[in-house]
Amino acid sequence: MKYSQWIGILAAIALGVAAFQRWTFYPDLKDYFTGFYSESNLYGKPGKLMLILAGIAIIMFAVNRVWAKRVNWLVCGILAAYALKTYILFTTCYRGICPVKQPAIFVMLLAPVVMLVMAFLPRTASLPSPGSEPG
Repeated sequence: MKYSQWIGILAAIALGVAAFQRWTFYPDLKDYFTGFYSESNLYGKPGKLMLILAGIAIIMFAVNRVWAKRVNWLVCGILAAYALKTYILFTTCYRGICPVKQPAIFVMLLAPVVMLVMAFLPRTASLPSPGSEPG
């Protein structure tokens, strides 16, 4: 796909922006949680790991080597799995109270999936074939 690398980079940037936005509202606490804030740091700071992995993915999208594309599969796969785990953690009901989902949590969930799909669609025209000899 011609623009797969750019779409992957844009999805990584969208993930980075979503990490700073409000993910959920907890009516019992009357507070919003983000990727870097939760009450008493109970859910940790998943935004840190997401930003690090998104940064690595951006670099791997930009490097035009076969090994970088393969590393990007791994990074984007880990990021997608971590995003799913984080979505479940932040949106699960507890003691009969369900948090209100904000739009940024859906961006946080979908951006890594888009990145993973784009990692599997590299620019094949400029990559050398596996058995080709240089020159």
